[in-house]
Amino acid sequence: MNQPEFFVTPGYGPRQHEALHYSQAVKIGDRVEISGQGGWNDELEFPESLEEEIAQAFRNVEKTLATAGAHWGHVVHVNTYHVGGFPPEVNQTIARLYRHYMPDHAPIWTEVGVAALGAPAMRFEIRVTAVIH
Repeated sequence: MNQPEFFVTPGYGPRQHEALHYSQAVKIGDRVEISGQGGWNDELEFPESLEEEIAQAFRNVEKTLATAGAHWGHVVHVNTYHVGGFPPEVNQTIARLYRHYMPDHAPIWTEVGVAALGAPAMRFEIRVTAVIH
């Protein structure tokens, strides 16, 4: 059995690791699981625009995957969590970003509406599973 390797995302990751004692990614063999990524910057601030929050969350996924030696091309499974329902711009933005980051494949995906996320200003969270091939 492969030993798990844990990773902390550069920028915001060390602060989260220290404050909440969790890692942003774990790699076991060829599989990478990441914790939920929000649309925050390195100071854990959120943009006003929901579309920009979603886009920043995708960039945070990219940065987190890279710490474990993976990228969006390896992503096979996505979960997204949403506060405030599913206005049309949510799925339109996510579909556009899927096509941008994963032009050669479409992952499996589960969307979940929730009452709240880990930070008061947070409206969107995404976590992925990647298999390095």
